[in-house]
Amino acid sequence: MDVELRKEILRLLERNARLSAEEIGVMAGRPADEVQKIIRELENEQVICGYHTLINWNKEEEELVTALVELKVTPQGGDGYNKIAEQIYQYPQVETLYLMSGAYDFLVELKGKTIKEISMFVSENLASMDEVQSTATYFTLTKYKEQGVNLIKKKQDGRMVITP
Repeated sequence: MDVELRKEILRLLERNARLSAEEIGVMAGRPADEVQKIIRELENEQVICGYHTLINWNKEEEELVTALVELKVTPQGGDGYNKIAEQIYQYPQVETLYLMSGAYDFLVELKGKTIKEISMFVSENLASMDEVQSTATYFTLTKYKEQGVNLIKKKQDGRMVITP
């Protein structure tokens, strides 16, 4: 197995999941069938876990609220953090969940239709867990960049330049 080819395929797909095996093959200098075989292996090994489209919801009519929630927890037993994480990531409102080092234990990214909806979710489902000591919720106001993509384009100055 060519480890460097695997890494190159992963980097290319991470930047653009719409690339075909043929396009990747041209970029990597390898046959498309070899690239397709490696992609299938990466999917079967769950190295590639899914293909997603990055959407700038700020440009759509539908309102979507995003919040980041810090959780301080008291883990129980040897598998405590994993057990707590399994409880949390089951909720469909949870977009992302990280175990962190530092002042808090988990960082949870939530999405909902309203601030109230997210607030209720935090109070009813996260803060009420026995292991949770405290929560701190931060609502995002504007997303400027996500997954390496600038979501806000710099506006062009429409004025004419006049020089003496």
